[in-house]
Amino acid sequence: IFFAVVGGRAQVQQDLLAEITEDTGISINCSHPNIQTGDFILWYRLLPGRGPEFLVWGNKGSKALSDPPGRLSVAADRRSSALWLARPRRGDAAVYYCAV
Repeated sequence: IFFAVVGGRAQVQQDLLAEITEDTGISINCSHPNIQTGDFILWYRLLPGRGPEFLVWGNKGSKALSDPPGRLSVAADRRSSALWLARPRRGDAAVYYCAV
């Protein structure tokens, strides 16, 4: 079983909890309605017992993520983004955060 718990703060709103089976793709969504023209969207994760780990950044379109395998997709209006994990493993269980 894979758990992805994401939390939101002031400028972003995120899903709260997802539970899936290993190797089943998952999309973690983030809403950032107040994003400004020059702002970038960043995704991090916090693995148990470790510090924050930067995953990917973007500002438009989509961008491949190599570790863990997946993709960041940014909506055309940039007001939301989604982090898709293609084949999450038990070791990917973490708190996932997006930031602007």
